[in-house]
Amino acid sequence: MSSSQPSPTVSLTPGAAGDSARANAGVSSYKLDNGLEIVVIPDNRTPVVTHMIWYRNGSADDPIGKSGIAHFLEHLMFKGTKSHPQGEFSNLVAELGGQENAFTSYDYTAYFQRIGKEHLGTLMQFEADRMTNLVLTDEVVTPERDVVLEERRMRTDNDPSAQLDEAVQAALFAHHPYGTPIIGWNHEIETLDRTDALAYYDRFYTPENAILVVAGDIEAEEVVNLAKDTYGKIPARAEAPRRNRTKEPPHRAHRLVSLSDEKVEQPGHERVFLVPSYKTAAPGEAEALEVLAHMLGGGATSALYETLVVDDKFAVGAGAYYLGSAVDDTRLWVYATPAPDVSLEDLDAAIDRVIKRFIDHPIDEAHLARAKTRLIADAIYAQDSQASLARWYGEALATGLTIADVEAWPARMEAVTAADVTAAARQWLDRRRSVTGFLLPAEEVA
Repeated sequence: MSSSQPSPTVSLTPGAAGDSARANAGVSSYKLDNGLEIVVIPDNRTPVVTHMIWYRNGSADDPIGKSGIAHFLEHLMFKGTKSHPQGEFSNLVAELGGQENAFTSYDYTAYFQRIGKEHLGTLMQFEADRMTNLVLTDEVVTPERDVVLEERRMRTDNDPSAQLDEAVQAALFAHHPYGTPIIGWNHEIETLDRTDALAYYDRFYTPENAILVVAGDIEAEEVVNLAKDTYGKIPARAEAPRRNRTKEPPHRAHRLVSLSDEKVEQPGHERVFLVPSYKTAAPGEAEALEVLAHMLGGGATSALYETLVVDDKFAVGAGAYYLGSAVDDTRLWVYATPAPDVSLEDLDAAIDRVIKRFIDHPIDEAHLARAKTRLIADAIYAQDSQASLARWYGEALATGLTIADVEAWPARMEAVTAADVTAAARQWLDRRRSVTGFLLPAEEVA
């Protein structure tokens, strides 16, 4: 029912939400008097709707010393309200043949259901109810905190690769809250209680801090009328919360994080660069980073794969990806798995050579064209899933972008030139802006 989303596992480009065909299909937006934003995305292929409510708060908005509270509250949102006891909402969705889930990221928390369109009003009634009437007792909160602690043990504490990534993120973001794991630090999760949860709920779970996204076989006017009858009855509490986050200072020194564990069977290498997001980048810069990551490590024809895996046999796998969806400066990953008898130090040096060659040599125009076509095509294909279609828009708006940004993305991607990609690589793939992680078996401890 609930999941946190560490950044390495999910990379959704907010701008890639819509191709021009979708954009022209009549995506519309509204705002209720209480501040709730509404986005309606027509999708008439099947008589179903995807209903999503997004809150502009995530783990990066957790108070200092209370890491994990956003994710913890996501769990607690399923514990019932004054009108609907625990389990009633979920049971109803299941009985009506629908699906539901929720997720927490660094910058947002979202809840969604997918169901027959005739039940949309019922979903809105239940979701609006738990926006304002959540009931929490110590008898509910304490056991659920133990559930979260167990989730952390299973996902991170028992997984050396997850532990390494957690350490790499903490080193990359020494000052900014992106360096704190979404699920929270264990010693701080243990202190979270009912008072913490309700304080966070009262601050962030308000209509003026929320975005309603509905995709499906339904008219915009009907969606707005249903929203007025449900969400519209919730009074605005105050001005929407402002994100007051510390800013990461300039990085001037490369950092190496090494983790050895007896559970590691295959060594691994990752390097993470601090780069602008779609929200913080200069015009065209994020799109150039998107193309750069794809050309550098986006498949079997990428520079890293062709050189390290096919030609030099230094690695059995290699790639790169850009996490453009973020409110603040974000990350670009480069990763590789060494071939037998290749040390991580030698692999690291080989990655440096590939990046340097990429910067120093002219980019092949045909390769650039293929990369842009593939990225746009992937965005279009992803929209075959109605839930993905709704998520593109929700994620964009929750991280500070607009519907216009979503609609203009294909044109901006087409405008990326070889010079743009080279400039992005030269400026942002500076080793001093990165943290490298080595994952090693226990016997290789220095």
